[in-house]
Amino acid sequence: MNTIKFNVSEFNTRRQKLMVTMHEGIAIIPTAPEAIRNRDSHYPYRFDSYFYYLTGFTEPESLLVLIAGNVSTGEPPKSILFCRDKDIEREIWDGFRYGPEDAMQAFGFDEAYSINQLDLIVPKLLSNQTKLFYSLGADIQWDARVTAWLNEVRNLARTGIAAPAEIADVRQLVDNMRLTKSTFEIDLMRRSANIAAAAHNRAMLVTKPLKKEYEIEAEFLHAFYSSGAQAPAYTSIVAGGANACTLHYNANNCVLNDGDLLLIDAGCELDSYASDITRTFPVNGKFSAPQKDLYELVLNSQLAAIEAAKPGNHWNAPHEAALDVLVQGFIDFQLCKGSKDAVLESGSYRQFYMHRTGHWLGLDVHDAGDYKDKAGNWSLLQAGNTLTVEPGCYVRPADNVPQHFWNIGIRIEDDVLITANGNEVLTKNAIKTVVDIEALMSSQH
Repeated sequence: MNTIKFNVSEFNTRRQKLMVTMHEGIAIIPTAPEAIRNRDSHYPYRFDSYFYYLTGFTEPESLLVLIAGNVSTGEPPKSILFCRDKDIEREIWDGFRYGPEDAMQAFGFDEAYSINQLDLIVPKLLSNQTKLFYSLGADIQWDARVTAWLNEVRNLARTGIAAPAEIADVRQLVDNMRLTKSTFEIDLMRRSANIAAAAHNRAMLVTKPLKKEYEIEAEFLHAFYSSGAQAPAYTSIVAGGANACTLHYNANNCVLNDGDLLLIDAGCELDSYASDITRTFPVNGKFSAPQKDLYELVLNSQLAAIEAAKPGNHWNAPHEAALDVLVQGFIDFQLCKGSKDAVLESGSYRQFYMHRTGHWLGLDVHDAGDYKDKAGNWSLLQAGNTLTVEPGCYVRPADNVPQHFWNIGIRIEDDVLITANGNEVLTKNAIKTVVDIEALMSSQH
């Protein structure tokens, strides 16, 4: 049975809002297919985020159809679910299924049918619709099936039945909706953030020299699942020493050495909503002087970026604020040469900081939504937006780098909600100052 808590009115409101935005026509949104891991073993199933956002329905082999209605003819808007049939025999093997009738009642759809009736019903629904909202290119198998339905309707042209003359990307409409989180979503994201924050604090308590990276990763998995999260939001990065200078390191199989830093980028998925936190701390519980210098530089850059994350500022403002602090620090520590303006213009800082300072966050770790408007300008931050703020510094050995900084990799990442008057750091419970980290770790070392 669906173990994710859902609010029927929340999802119904989203569907209604999308149909109003469509104004006319029909939308087709399938969920994700199941994926084979090897032979007859499946990966853990994860539904499509767009489909889930509009339905709350988590079973595979499902599809949503929305019909915007027609004011001139009096046709009301309509939401239709196609899903697997109720099948007690299959439930013995694979678990609970709602079936169309119960799914319609539980999730508030206007109609529901067996997924096996798609080819019979959908062409009829497409007939005489002016516009089709569908995400072409997202799945080639669904593209082929939708094309077949359209061709079936087109073949009826001589009978006076018309196929949609225009196809628009339904995901673009939903992206705009997903950018602004509702109270329901924000509550879930706070809870997800708190679970992940507690896991990061626990990691500092259990880390010590000669442990393996995967042992610390196991602590995260335990913390996530025991607190009610359904899964990690992404493959955790547990990177000791030089491994932290590889941005997407995920082998997580090395020994943690005394004197190294440990960078952990890990978050959980709670009722489909992701948290995304990175903390960096010393394996032995005490920062060396060079480690402390770079750590506090990154922390100060992050605090400046968080300060810039507020309504009315453009999307890139936090990145610019972080970069301003980082570049001055790189110059002060002789990692970069020249004036701040010269370093920014040449891009020489990218040797040590080569990524952006954040991304949208929500149902997906890198959540839906544009970063620029149609004119190419950065989007403005608005209340209800949720994003990460994650500057870093990664120093690989090189002739132009002071040796005492070699193999130091640091990133500090928090999840931030834009509010009417500023922001709320959802992940504030994950400690991050040098004083707090060393105090917590000293209790176990």
